[in-house]
Amino acid sequence: MLSQQSENIRMQLLVLAVGVLLLLTKFLAYYLTNSNAILTDALESIINVVAGGFSLYSLVLSARPKDHNHPYGHGKIEFVAATLEGSLILVAGGAIIFKSFYNLFEPQVISRLDAGIYLIAVSGIINYVVGYLTERRGNNANSMVLVAGGKHLKTDAYSTAGILVGLLLLYLTGQVWLDSAVAILFGAFICYTGYRILRASLAGIMDEADYELLKRIVRVLNDNRRENWIDIHNLRVIKYGNTLHIDCHLTVPWYLTVLEAHEEVEAVGALVREQIDPDIELFIHTDPCVEVSCSICTKTDCDVRRAPLRKRVEWDLDEVIADKKHAIYTPDSVEKNG
Repeated sequence: MLSQQSENIRMQLLVLAVGVLLLLTKFLAYYLTNSNAILTDALESIINVVAGGFSLYSLVLSARPKDHNHPYGHGKIEFVAATLEGSLILVAGGAIIFKSFYNLFEPQVISRLDAGIYLIAVSGIINYVVGYLTERRGNNANSMVLVAGGKHLKTDAYSTAGILVGLLLLYLTGQVWLDSAVAILFGAFICYTGYRILRASLAGIMDEADYELLKRIVRVLNDNRRENWIDIHNLRVIKYGNTLHIDCHLTVPWYLTVLEAHEEVEAVGALVREQIDPDIELFIHTDPCVEVSCSICTKTDCDVRRAPLRKRVEWDLDEVIADKKHAIYTPDSVEKNG
């Protein structure tokens, strides 16, 4: 765990260093050309550096061990970092649109466009490569900060590519209005990127359910069920930075000893860590089975069964996240027991 966090920090240091270098490169290109489109790229690079610095701080903070004041660790700071990055991107996109719209009516002189095109092209390629590596590392490490930063850098590279097309058209045609038009178009694209990052980070802060992850967990549990796992319900996943916390209720035969029930809990935890994420933390509450559980219980050597097995219920997301046990509707049971 610690080595993974160290790798994340080293990756973010690289992102920050590259961001500073590209910031200087883009402002040099703007100084040479006086182009609004190039200014669009340069302003977004300021956001890259500011957000990259805060993201680095958040990764360092989230790597700290749990303490009395933060029993679940410090990982939530990553959502704050991603929120800041998304907000800054929105502000930058709005500023770009405002300035470029003004320059549609008050055009400015463009110069040395060939040198600007060369500098922006090189920075775009570097941005994409670093963004791709950062996002891949973030997905592998389940780090929202790195994923958000990687997507931002890749988006920056895409907008750079579009800006280059506009600059080339400007270079070939001499139509100055194209510079501001291209800047407005990609300013809107930058705003959309900021919205997506902000939306994802706020979802994490609000503990919004990750249904794709929940479906994966349910599928793994369903495909590897043991006889003593009569039912799983009230399944919830909470993200604290790159750490996942899973809560659920596991129904086991009522006559198991505490040690035997604990072994079933450990088996669930080992399965999820092996097939989903080795760093997942699980909090599993054991419930005793009840009479209506017999109709879905596949345990063959039960001496206290009250009813025959009627059907093996396939667990699905809607049932597993509900706070009630699985059961089959029967004349004697008109509703599922909680």
